[in-house]
Amino acid sequence: MRPVRRASPASQATGSWTAGAVLTIALPTLLAMGPTPQAPPNTLTTDERAAGWHLLFDGVTMDQWRAFRHPDARTGWQVQDGTISLVPADLITRDQFADFEFAFDWKLVRRGGNSGVMFRAVEGRAETYHSGPEMQLLDNAGHDDGKVPETSVGANYALHAPARDASKPIGEWNAARIVADGAHVEHWLNGQKVVEYELWTPDWAARVAASKFRAWPQYGQARRGHIVLQDHGNAVAFRNLKIRVR
Repeated sequence: MRPVRRASPASQATGSWTAGAVLTIALPTLLAMGPTPQAPPNTLTTDERAAGWHLLFDGVTMDQWRAFRHPDARTGWQVQDGTISLVPADLITRDQFADFEFAFDWKLVRRGGNSGVMFRAVEGRAETYHSGPEMQLLDNAGHDDGKVPETSVGANYALHAPARDASKPIGEWNAARIVADGAHVEHWLNGQKVVEYELWTPDWAARVAASKFRAWPQYGQARRGHIVLQDHGNAVAFRNLKIRVR
């Protein structure tokens, strides 16, 4: 396992970038999600553009996203009021990413809501969660998963518990970030680093072997893959999806 790097990670992506509105791809150099110059939703500030951020969603179309194992986005997802909202089937980026910072806003609409964002997912499996680690998005107070630290909001689902519940109440927007730098991964929620872990280590292997993911030996093994917005059957909305790759 290589040493943990504290600087903002980088990533490689394929394909060209198209400026967007609700889905944003750009990762600032800051390690905490502190205040940045405000811009309208689904746009980038001048500083963000200079720092290498790119939009993944323009608030109008989902051209940079598609359904898992399908060539287009003909799923229950749709654009509503400048957000990508679940209306079901997992939605994945058309491009694949290795090392990156992925920033996004999310909110759950109803009590008990449950969703997630996965990364480095590959399509050789029947489901996205057979390969891609997941940052859990959840209403802790209204869902049974919130009673178990390893499946609560912000967790590396079923494997690593968050340090704290940093989420906002139902109906309010949360700012989140996933940093993937080789084996090192961080989950940030509303300006706080809530989870940090290392892939591909003996500890990682032991945790997977003790979880439901033992049924899929390639879980969390891909070095690059798609970012996934999970359909878990609950109303969820995303905006300001940004990624920075190196």
